[in-house]
Amino acid sequence: MGACAAGRLWWGTVSCTLFLAVNCLYSASDDVIELTPTNFNKEVIQSESLWLVEFYAPWCGHCQRLTPEWKKAATALKGVVKVGAVDADKHQSLGGQYGVRGFPTIKIFGANKNKAEDYQGGRTSDAIVDAALSALRSLVKDRLSGRSGGYSSGKQSRESGGGDKKDVIELTDDSFDKNVINSDDVWMVEFYAPWCGHCKNLEPEWAAAATEVKEQTKGKVKLAAVDATVNQMLAGRYGIRGFPTIKIFQKGEDPVDYDGGRTRSDIIARALDLFSDNAPPPELLEIINEDVLKSTCDAHQLCIISVLPHILDTGASGRNSYLDVMLKMAEKYKKKMWGWLWTEAGAQSDLESSLGIGGFGYPAMAAVNARKMKFALLKGSFSEQGINEFLRELSVGRGSTAPVGGGAFPKIHSVEPWDGKDGELPVEDDIDLSDVDLDDWDKDEL
Repeated sequence: MGACAAGRLWWGTVSCTLFLAVNCLYSASDDVIELTPTNFNKEVIQSESLWLVEFYAPWCGHCQRLTPEWKKAATALKGVVKVGAVDADKHQSLGGQYGVRGFPTIKIFGANKNKAEDYQGGRTSDAIVDAALSALRSLVKDRLSGRSGGYSSGKQSRESGGGDKKDVIELTDDSFDKNVINSDDVWMVEFYAPWCGHCKNLEPEWAAAATEVKEQTKGKVKLAAVDATVNQMLAGRYGIRGFPTIKIFQKGEDPVDYDGGRTRSDIIARALDLFSDNAPPPELLEIINEDVLKSTCDAHQLCIISVLPHILDTGASGRNSYLDVMLKMAEKYKKKMWGWLWTEAGAQSDLESSLGIGGFGYPAMAAVNARKMKFALLKGSFSEQGINEFLRELSVGRGSTAPVGGGAFPKIHSVEPWDGKDGELPVEDDIDLSDVDLDDWDKDEL
């Protein structure tokens, strides 16, 4: 195996220790097959075999303890069930594709390779082998009863009815212009021929990518397919000479060829780039009630919350300078599709306490994962450079975290939104001292 990169997936469900001396866990002499984005589709997705795949990080203590058991299971299952391993710290796109959030994660790729099952059993070689044989038994019974499990080989044609293509939009000569040319959305369109072997290999990748892209872009980037042997008008209009040909359509622009990789991770990455290029900057919202906090943090992987100094401490110009820094960072990291929030110091004191901010040190910033109820605090300066370093660490899965106090967001108070003006000191009542006779005061009390 190649050199392993150190890293930390800090939003994971399993806590692992970071070891400074990082070594690869498997070698070519093992019966564990090394899997990468380059060979995963060919080895696993297009395979008729049952696969057990471990997604690991070399620095993870749990992974290191699993390694000898995984090797023993691979040797015992050799020739019966394929056993593989993915360095998901090095190949983060592959781990992300299968929703890996902690290490080690083990998945079983059975008849339907597009619907891998999570392995929840023990971490001994005996438990792993038992689970593999149980899954193999189910696979054989399904074949015996005629249930193929959809895209089990990743090679079925579109006419076979195999697989889940519900999010791939089939287009025709009649429907193309209405759906694509007149749309404000971005379209990635595959022109295919049913007899084309490369098209058949692409089909499960395209289908899986379509579902993921639909979810992550909320339908703003669409994946479609055109049978160019039937819809020859479209094929002629766009100069289709080979299959598959993928073109990208954006409103007001000439279509361009997609020349990236043909795996789902490649397709998803390009689609997300297209989405972020066309997406407006994220909104920066003031936390004026519970709905703002909940809706923003629930809808995004991370929500970035800033607590700014009281308006009397900075004035409008000072506050706007902090908000400008946040807006620049929101634009810079908009591909991450994070949520961005702010509140005034003291306005949401319970929230501050739950995030370890605690009533001092303003301005402050916390990145919160609402699904895990964990957060990380900005340790550097509240500046473009300081925040950029903080967010860059988060984006590669590094950084120390802590649980949100109480395990949930505290009560959020409803407050009036900032009016954009300088603050004003509260008006004090005038005190009339004209009737006070100071001579009557007991001098011992003075």
